[in-house]
Amino acid sequence: MNNTRKVKSYFLSIISAGILAACSANSQAADETKAEQELPVIRIIAKDTVLHHEYVADIQAVQNVELRARVPGFLEKVLVDEGQEVKKGQLLFKISDDEYKEELAKAQANLQSALAEAKGVKLEIDRLRLLVEKNIVSKTEIDVAQAKLEAANSRIRAARSSAQNASIRLSYTSIKAPFDGIIDRIPHRMGSLIEQGTLLTTASNINSIFVYFNVSENEYLQYIKTKEDNPNRNSNSVKLVLADGTPYLHKGKIETVESEFKSGTGSIAFRARFPNPDKLLKHGATGNIVLSNAVEGAVLVPQKAVFELQDKNYVFLLDSLNQVSMRSFVPRTRFSSFYIVESGLKPGDRIVLEGIQSVEPGTQIKPKLVGMDSLIARTL
Repeated sequence: MNNTRKVKSYFLSIISAGILAACSANSQAADETKAEQELPVIRIIAKDTVLHHEYVADIQAVQNVELRARVPGFLEKVLVDEGQEVKKGQLLFKISDDEYKEELAKAQANLQSALAEAKGVKLEIDRLRLLVEKNIVSKTEIDVAQAKLEAANSRIRAARSSAQNASIRLSYTSIKAPFDGIIDRIPHRMGSLIEQGTLLTTASNINSIFVYFNVSENEYLQYIKTKEDNPNRNSNSVKLVLADGTPYLHKGKIETVESEFKSGTGSIAFRARFPNPDKLLKHGATGNIVLSNAVEGAVLVPQKAVFELQDKNYVFLLDSLNQVSMRSFVPRTRFSSFYIVESGLKPGDRIVLEGIQSVEPGTQIKPKLVGMDSLIARTL
């Protein structure tokens, strides 16, 4: 019985030893496989870079003015058509003016009457002075006449004001172009009864165009920093992409930035001016602004070499023995298919470019160096 047990124990020992040997061999083979793994590797470089950011553009005419009737009446003449270019001072609309002419004539007649009355009082004062000198009448008579003259002068001022007001109201019957521009839709036609304040049309000056776009606080600070660090560089220059995706031929210039950030979005509005010699851009059009910021000595890392772990960004870094270790870094921003590094990595560091799913910390690999410049050239 004891011999049987000894035999069984002997065979179990042999089997266990075989299994352990097999496992050890498999593990050694696996380690050898990992050690022999060849993966693309890049050496990080610092490169002067221009960042391009796109923003939704709100395109507006430099001047876009509603032309409204300032006096009521019938629309007697429409002297312009929709979409027509007009010159400053050009007559656009005419409102019937008969009653305003009569009002002016009446006011002018009252003014002439007041002037004549004042002239008569002046003559009376001159006559009374002669009589006073001869002691025919008392000086009190002159004082009374002087009071009449002051009253007549007051009536003159009132009549002159009424005449000026009537003349202005008459001028309001002629609606003229306030500047060189283009006429928008005309909702009322000849013969329409117009009330005071009725919209007749809108005139737009689109010789140049304002483009508004909203920038985040972080990007605003980057823009200001770039501008301060490179005072001689034209950092105010921006490009416009039209609604159909084609670039606008003329570059624009940032003229101003609003004074405060919007509480709801945390953004601030920029205003750029673009020339519009061909009148291609219209008030209310859409597009995208492309704002470029220069970054000197940017440390670039390809996005495909980066993996995330617990909300942090990592790469596999190679040491002098080609052994892999995890290294976290802080990205500044994304640029095409690259990260610009804020901290954690430096030029000269070697990182695994591809195959990071099959790499583990401590693994030794066979690096296949890929030129960073050629990778940038292929990607950008």
